[in-house]
Amino acid sequence: MKPPVAKRLALLGGAVSLLLAAGLAAGVWFYFQIRASLPRLDGTVRLAGLGAPATAARDALGVPVIRGRTRLDVVRTLGFLHAQERFFQMDLLRRRSAGELAELFGKAALPMDRSTRVHGFRKLAAVVVQRLPADERAILDAYAAGVNAGLAALRQKPFEYLALRTDPQPWRPEDSILILYSMTLDLQDSTGTYELSLATLRDRFGFAGVAFFAPLETPADAALDGSTGALGPVPSASVINLRSEAVTLHRPTIPAPAPVLAPMRDPEALPGSNSFALAGAHTASGVPLLANDPHLDLAVPLIWYRASLSWSEPGDVTVTGVTLPGFPIVVIGSNGHVAWGLTTAYADVGDIVVVEINAIDHSLYKLPGHDELIPIEKRKEVIRVKGGAAETIEVPWTHWGPVIGTNSRLRPLAYHWLPHDPAATNLYCIHLAEAKTVAEAIDVAHHSGVPAQNFLVVDRAGQIGWTIIGPLPKRVGFDGRLPTTWSFGDRRWDGLVPPDEIPTVIAPPGGRLWTANNRPLGGPALALLGDGGYANPPRATQIRDDLAALEQATPADLRAIQLDDRAIFLGPWQRRLLSVLTPEAVAQKRSRGELRQLVEHWEGRAAVDSVSYRLVRAFRLKVAELVFTPIFADCLDQQPSFDWRRFHYEAPLETLLQEQPMHLLSPHYAGWNDLLLAAADAVVSDLDRQGEDLAHATWGRRNTARILHPFGRMLPRWIAGWLNRPATPLPGDVDMPRVQTPYFGASMRMVVSPGREQEGLLHMAGGQSGNPLSPYYEAGYEAWVKGEPTPFLPGPAVHTLQFTP
Repeated sequence: MKPPVAKRLALLGGAVSLLLAAGLAAGVWFYFQIRASLPRLDGTVRLAGLGAPATAARDALGVPVIRGRTRLDVVRTLGFLHAQERFFQMDLLRRRSAGELAELFGKAALPMDRSTRVHGFRKLAAVVVQRLPADERAILDAYAAGVNAGLAALRQKPFEYLALRTDPQPWRPEDSILILYSMTLDLQDSTGTYELSLATLRDRFGFAGVAFFAPLETPADAALDGSTGALGPVPSASVINLRSEAVTLHRPTIPAPAPVLAPMRDPEALPGSNSFALAGAHTASGVPLLANDPHLDLAVPLIWYRASLSWSEPGDVTVTGVTLPGFPIVVIGSNGHVAWGLTTAYADVGDIVVVEINAIDHSLYKLPGHDELIPIEKRKEVIRVKGGAAETIEVPWTHWGPVIGTNSRLRPLAYHWLPHDPAATNLYCIHLAEAKTVAEAIDVAHHSGVPAQNFLVVDRAGQIGWTIIGPLPKRVGFDGRLPTTWSFGDRRWDGLVPPDEIPTVIAPPGGRLWTANNRPLGGPALALLGDGGYANPPRATQIRDDLAALEQATPADLRAIQLDDRAIFLGPWQRRLLSVLTPEAVAQKRSRGELRQLVEHWEGRAAVDSVSYRLVRAFRLKVAELVFTPIFADCLDQQPSFDWRRFHYEAPLETLLQEQPMHLLSPHYAGWNDLLLAAADAVVSDLDRQGEDLAHATWGRRNTARILHPFGRMLPRWIAGWLNRPATPLPGDVDMPRVQTPYFGASMRMVVSPGREQEGLLHMAGGQSGNPLSPYYEAGYEAWVKGEPTPFLPGPAVHTLQFTP
């Protein structure tokens, strides 16, 4: 080798060695910084503000039992633990609802911040805190002080702030209200999209079209009162005729990519949950059983933090379950007297108001009770952006709320949403910890200012009950399902529904209750609840029927319902697909023969190794797409956010396939059977484009959990893989009790009887800690993956932290 070449290679080798050494040194440095941010597990900590000593004893899964003399001492200690284990998560949640993510992530977070700033939640949270009664304010103050003490006690700030090159900001009492608002954004329609879709449907097809394509009540409903509804008639050719030359057909639209920080979600997966209960007459112990599994976006760390809180003054209270880091209570759990669970209610707590503006000056509008026109307010929001200039946005606001668009007559549309009212939010739910009966717990629920949820509760005396926790608007002059004008005072909200009028079911005759985000009741109760976009009935139906078969039930029996992945809903679709793949059809196309053979082997479950489930599921979705895309093409042109998948479309789809009206069939097909065959062929071709062999296209390959850390989509794979959960194929889907998609599913599963907590079960889709070096970063996750039970109560103490005043 020539000397110059050897010299250059030697220099290159030296440079590479230096780079490797620098990279190794940086990695070692970062590792020790992460270690320095590990939470304190043992020893003694001075916690200012305590009235007496307190303890936090963690078990093998990192679940703490926090004991103190007073509730304020326990809440202060809980804040300390939350901050040490989960502060970055808490920070993201408060910033999510405040619209302050761009301060951490720069321009990438601006789209999300812009949409959130419309609501002005940061200022609203401060107003809420000022309105709280003294006992509720004291809880927030003690919790905030504990959070800040826990953050300060870390030897190094959480590692995410090192990566972002910024410092964490102190916790304020109003930040816990922002946590509530963050959950509200996840669980409710913050933009009126569902109502806008209904309005667009009405504008195109009239009220009869709404009755058929978007029924509020269907023949297959599983309401608690047994109510169902007949489907309206098929719209005639005078309303829509796809065979007409005047109709322009559209190809299916491809949704825009989600912002980098937005959670990934299956388009048919709605935030929701299952909860169900059996009265003592149907359980082995004679005490009621309650089950709850909240379905949420899955991430690292998990949204929940398990804890058992115990104080002796006032009263003697122990409450165990899951807490939400950033919020100072047990959200779901048991206090030994009552146990409760929550599911998203999809009650209608927001209305779109058609604003009557001046014909000349569109900035002025009519408001009832005012002789003069009122100017539309221009609210300015300044968004600070990391690494860039601050951005100022202007949000038009009316008396009823922010302007979210215009209707077909170019009238502004304002969104009157209950969370915008500070009177709708409070901390009265803290009193659930002290409730001793179903009646007492329901009374607390009716005075609590939280996002409207189905509230299922049981007590040790044998009672079970259902109601809504959180406020509901009291409508006058309209049902709230479609936009209307409020400018003349005959349509309005008359405050909130009084507690004694909130729909409630106690001691149902069958001794069974269930909620699965479906419509819970009909009649006058439904008129009060309204329509916020209830979930389709199949999941609730399956839970109802599973419960009906149980006698002498144990916690394991209710856990089995939570893990039920039977595809009862898809059984008719499997038979339909086979009926389409006739010998004649198979003879025309070779791939149809293989498809038929695979579908004939019907396991009837959303199992990870099932090919037939995946194929039948894809067939149903493709049929719906081919049927409804041309029907709703004009709606999508009129309203880009129009989403027919939010409607209860199964009943109308079934009706169309049975009646086969030619005027509602795309002219691409000579008959309805041709559409079904095209859907079957598309199942094969779609898999072929994805590079998947039909015979090996299992459900597990499609339904592989991807549970990511917030940095998981930003960092190099070798680092992200260390933070993220392993990609794991999982059973379940959205139309059965075991809800599971790659990014969404049961965040935890709980089964418990009050007073018999030692027999209860609880597992979560993640560990207790947000620090990847903590032994509790993944602890318990494997049990969730396998559906295995872990005890509801914390186990023996492994680590004990003492707190002194």
